[in-house]
Amino acid sequence: MLTCVIRYHIDPTKKEQFAQYSRNWGEAIPRCGADLIGYYAPHEGSSTLAYGIYNIPSLAEYEAYRARLANDPLGKENYEFAQKERFLLGEDRTFLRLASAPHGSLK
Repeated sequence: MLTCVIRYHIDPTKKEQFAQYSRNWGEAIPRCGADLIGYYAPHEGSSTLAYGIYNIPSLAEYEAYRARLANDPLGKENYEFAQKERFLLGEDRTFLRLASAPHGSLK
């Protein structure tokens, strides 16, 4: 299992647009086959960093998921929304593998 962490640089004056974008992905991402952990918007500290995090079985599955997302009606709409509103200033994707499993309990 891989975890994809997307780090967004957002326009701090357009946080509500990012929130709408996040809610839309909250519907489209699970429907297209990824296990969405969540989208996170700035609260305190940096006002320009936000994150999207989801799990996907493999990089091959990621490619198939991205194709489904690109053809999903809400996915298409969300990509267009981001282009039109220009609240995303940049984004980076990192794929991580859980290294701490199995987790132990503290006694």
